[in-house]
Amino acid sequence: MQKISIGDLQKNISVLTKIDDSLTIVDKRKNRAVAVVYPIKQNSVVKSLAGKYKNRIGKTDKSLQEIKEQALKEALGQKYGLSD
Repeated sequence: MQKISIGDLQKNISVLTKIDDSLTIVDKRKNRAVAVVYPIKQNSVVKSLAGKYKNRIGKTDKSLQEIKEQALKEALGQKYGLSD
């Protein structure tokens, strides 16, 4: 795992496109790690996590817009104590 400071990253942002190994971004002032960046071409966890929760969601005939509106109404109801 390589380490790079925030200032070095700002000076040379192309480092992110050329990484082959994971990269830790470090804040030198506070002396702590801020973020860890992994290369997208290797060791990608996206495919392994994709569809992990697909069996938990039931099939519905509602459109995405209707689902969003219902979720918004429920969130506002919880926040402001409103009911239908």
